[in-house]
Amino acid sequence: MLQTIAFKLIVALSIGGCIGIERELRSKSAGFRTMILICLGACLFTILSQLLGSDGSHDRIASNVVVGIGFLGAGVIFRGDNGVSGITTAASIWLTAALGMGIGAGFYEISVLGFILVISVLFLFSFMDRFLDSLNQMREYKITYAYEEDEQHKFEYLLKSYNLSIKKRTQTKTGNIITGTWMVTGSEKMHHAFIDQILKDITVTAFTF
Repeated sequence: MLQTIAFKLIVALSIGGCIGIERELRSKSAGFRTMILICLGACLFTILSQLLGSDGSHDRIASNVVVGIGFLGAGVIFRGDNGVSGITTAASIWLTAALGMGIGAGFYEISVLGFILVISVLFLFSFMDRFLDSLNQMREYKITYAYEEDEQHKFEYLLKSYNLSIKKRTQTKTGNIITGTWMVTGSEKMHHAFIDQILKDITVTAFTF
């Protein structure tokens, strides 16, 4: 029995470590050691639930692992200026725990298949993610310029001319100076073209992008 338990823990350590390496390479909050501990912990809890539980109740301790992992995953999700971050890492934590539970229960084939799918999504699908991101990016622009009666909306018109969709806008006027902030979405190519145009505009006194 001890050899079987040791084998399960080693497999859990290896799988958690491989997922953790991917997260570490991307400088995520839950990295190498964290993923190892999550997979090992889920595996160990599942093993203990089998050893401690009576017939028909082997899943009682293991089921509570899901609840605990939910709190842990929530801790890596945070809201920034441009949206919510950490969801992929939270999902990785959730799946790593599931793999650990599968290993602890002795379902090696299912766990290995799940691990291959997780690694495929994290490594291979990242290229598709970057491609999709280049097609539709959200950025915030802050432009300061001198007020002109007939030109106060020129930057909104310029954004639309580059097929950039305005999601949120604020404008303030101090004296003869207007500061506008726009949250817009569009392709990476159009964002770059808009930025180049603003950088050449001599009427712009300050530009944050």
